[in-house]
Amino acid sequence: MAEKQKRFQLLQGNEACVEGALAAGMRFFAGYPITPSTEIAERSAVRLPQVGGKFMQMEDEIASIAAALGASVAGTKSMTATSGPGFSLKQENIGYATIAEIPIVIVDVMRSGPSTGLPTSPSQGDVMQAKWGTHGDHPVIAICPCSVQDTFNQTVRAFNLAERFRTPVILLMDEIVGHMREGCEIIPPDELEIHNRNTHMINSMPYAFGEGQYVPHMTSFGDGHLYNITGLFHDEAGFPTNDNQIAGEENDRIMKKIQIYKYSGILDYEEYQMEDADIGIVCYGGTTRAVREAVDEARDMGYNVGMFRPVTLWPFPEYELVSRARQLRRLIVVEHNYGQVLLTVEGIIKGDTKVEFIGKVNGTAISPTEIIKKIEEGDE
Repeated sequence: MAEKQKRFQLLQGNEACVEGALAAGMRFFAGYPITPSTEIAERSAVRLPQVGGKFMQMEDEIASIAAALGASVAGTKSMTATSGPGFSLKQENIGYATIAEIPIVIVDVMRSGPSTGLPTSPSQGDVMQAKWGTHGDHPVIAICPCSVQDTFNQTVRAFNLAERFRTPVILLMDEIVGHMREGCEIIPPDELEIHNRNTHMINSMPYAFGEGQYVPHMTSFGDGHLYNITGLFHDEAGFPTNDNQIAGEENDRIMKKIQIYKYSGILDYEEYQMEDADIGIVCYGGTTRAVREAVDEARDMGYNVGMFRPVTLWPFPEYELVSRARQLRRLIVVEHNYGQVLLTVEGIIKGDTKVEFIGKVNGTAISPTEIIKKIEEGDE
């Protein structure tokens, strides 16, 4: 019985995030308290010392991500967590992690905004910021869990992708998912697929890669081989370069390592009742539960409704949604903002299917009743 109680726990989404990170091998967390993500820092402070890890509360959000990047360069799987205002402050270092190719997981538990907004209320207003927040062209992996168990699972996947592709991965949670409390299975590491970074031999070039490869192996700083790390375009040795060909090739490679391997574990989505649907609902994160309930109720009322949930928001599962949309009369996008994923959906559907929208930004959650009403109104 004791083992069962340990493996199956009643957790918040934020707490499940920490347990997933620990299972994936996180041994360093740096953060700064901010609602509604603070429980991630609190649980990390308790749990990391129990497994030989380190927790640091930093003086601000910028220092938090900088410390986590330093720990990752030193060879330790690292994470930081925040909400909207702190996510804004972390953007420059997210870009730094991209060009320096430093694995890190950044958790953003979204809240109503802008500015201080409604700190304890749900929102999904950081979706476009996750994609475009840092300057310059850059690849993005952003994952959006929808439940406590899914948060555990997707946190493990976020670490695997960060380590595999030497890139920052954003775990895009929201207040609903972060603070909901459900049963969660804490799956031990030996039952999970865990990816650890590929490492260089001591004296090899830190950014060298073979023909046809896009992800250099990584040398752990302090393991006997120091190397130059910079946010400038750099050569294989890590030193800055103004060579236009090298800069162009490096940028292309950093972009392509996500684009080319999109279908090798990066892209993920969920479908529910889509087989015979002629009305589809696109949702993600905290809206998923209301949509799933609305789908069931609408089917009881005689509507053929289905749900399409991008688990990986960026890169977006464009082809998969377009393929499904061909069978649909209507496509309804449901999100807690003014239509950030809606813009992407409209852009890829290109008018072939009628696209509609349900959005909410007043700090309350979208209900199944509101979704049912939209379904009925469109079929009058």
